[in-house]
Amino acid sequence: MRDDRPEAICLMGPTAAGKTDLALGLADALGAGIISVDSAQIYRGMDIGTAKPSPDVLARHPHALIDIRDPSESYSAAEFRADAIRLMHEQLAAGRRPLLVGGTMLYFRVLEAGIAELPAADPALRSEIVSLAEAEGWPEVHRQLAQVDPASAARIHPTDPQRLQRALEVYRLTGRALSDFHREQAPPEPLPCSLRWLAVAPTERAELHRRIELRFHRMIEQGFLDEVRALHARGDLHPGLPSVRSAGYRQAWEHLEGRLTYAGMVDRAIIATRQLAKRQLTWLRSWKELEWLPVDQQGSAGFKPGDDLLQEALKRLATARI
Repeated sequence: MRDDRPEAICLMGPTAAGKTDLALGLADALGAGIISVDSAQIYRGMDIGTAKPSPDVLARHPHALIDIRDPSESYSAAEFRADAIRLMHEQLAAGRRPLLVGGTMLYFRVLEAGIAELPAADPALRSEIVSLAEAEGWPEVHRQLAQVDPASAARIHPTDPQRLQRALEVYRLTGRALSDFHREQAPPEPLPCSLRWLAVAPTERAELHRRIELRFHRMIEQGFLDEVRALHARGDLHPGLPSVRSAGYRQAWEHLEGRLTYAGMVDRAIIATRQLAKRQLTWLRSWKELEWLPVDQQGSAGFKPGDDLLQEALKRLATARI
């Protein structure tokens, strides 16, 4: 069937792939309004380690859904969907094309398909699950989830802590499997736009790993440890929070508490970010109607995808969806 709704662009990709620079070019070329799809950039005071756009960039290109939560707070995928729908309506009313950009694949999936009505998070139970993972590893959490909710365990990778924690939390809160809630899900609120799916990613895994490592070292040079030190000094944050569990922050937190050496922190942060990128790519490879924008190796001085990539993206968007 023909879809007469205006088209929103969803620009996805693994961390360090160059999404932000491409999004800025698309926003200028298309008069688009940017909506961030990043579960870490929502937090205030977490700027360097989340690769948040600079204040100058945000002044020229405002990103909705950045800096909307304190690091002590949570933000659900259901909340994201409601906010994204509201913002798409606002962008359309202002004559702008919605451009949703980020690497939180769960948010994109929930935007498209909706989400079941789930119980609210329980901080004490979440802390208990994190303690279990710290003592015995996330594969043990995955094993326990498989005993009570094999359908969810089959979908969730043993090294995906956020989704593992939530699935086991739901079961312990309700005595029911997360997959049961998904089966009973009501039809989602319709979107005001059709969705055009683009993904930017290096063609070679080694290039993505190079970018991740280089970017983390730059974050260190920019004061990432001081940023985490300020969060740690607050006294009201802990490793059980989604904010502190973000790749890089968790390892820096452990370093500040004396549980990792500096070198160990750097190594584990880079490894955690690579694992994040691997999970993101796994999501993307299963995505329907996805158009890939491959990125070849750039100079070691930066990550800007360049005019060629922008022109290719604009050419794709000027044609009917595949």
